[in-house]
Formats: sequence, structure tokens, C-alpha cells
Amino acid sequence: MVTITFYEKPGCANNTRQKKLLVAAAHQVIPKNILTEEWTEQRLRPFFGDLPVKDWFNYSAPDIKYGEIDPHEQTEAQALALMLQNPLLIRRPLMQIDDVFIAGFDQELIDNRIGLHAVDITSDLERCPKTQSQSSCSHE
Repeated sequence: MVTITFYEKPGCANNTRQKKLLVAAAHQVIPKNILTEEWTEQRLRPFFGDLPVKDWFNYSAPDIKYGEIDPHEQTEAQALALMLQNPLLIRRPLMQIDDVFIAGFDQELIDNRIGLHAVDITSDLERCPKTQSQSSCSHE
């Protein structure tokens, strides 16, 4: 069992399912609101590790869905500045497990790092199931 600080958007259906999966795998989850957290570049940057900048973004965020921001055209500095202004742009969840930082819910990565093997994983728990609608996942 590990303790996971889980930065989520309260009300997001996927984040709720992700937390349930982690708890079912016997992990302790400490949920925090990603939208009200006091982010700085130094606090946020470690979650993205060596991911390409385009993979730092929540593609369900309104500014991205409606073409106002193109994640493929952002530099690291631009992406961080945008995310500090609008945390809805941050790929969710962000998870901290001791000194390990993870952005998104890559089930294979999480299973390899902390173990999910005891839980039946049958669906994509990263993509918002409501991406075609005005969901609670993408709006405040």
C-alpha cells in the first residue's frame, strides 16, 4: 500500500473512478482540488517528467476543445504559464507518491509503479467519457 496525493477536479467522473480503482488496489488516496491548489512552475513541472509538452494538457478543457489553445504549439514555459493562469488546462489527475510525480492516468505505468494487479481494469480511465458534452470534467 502506498499513499497517493491525488490532484483532481472535484465532480469529474473519471477522477472519481480512478480514485476508486486506487483504493480497490489497497492504496490510500488523499484527494486535493487541482483548481484551488497554489501552483507554481516549480511545483507543477515535476509532474510532467519527460512527457512531450503537448501531453501535459487536458484536451477536454474548453480553451483547447474550442481551438483557443493548441497544445502542439506551446513551449514548456508557455504551457506552464497557461496552466498557472487556468488549471483546467492541466492533464488530470496529478499524482504524487513520495518523490514520484505522475500526470494523467496511464494504467500500465501506475500498475508498474505501485500495483493495480489485484483490480480488474476494463476501461480507459484517462479519457473523459463526456468529451462530446458540456461535462463537469472540463468546466468549473
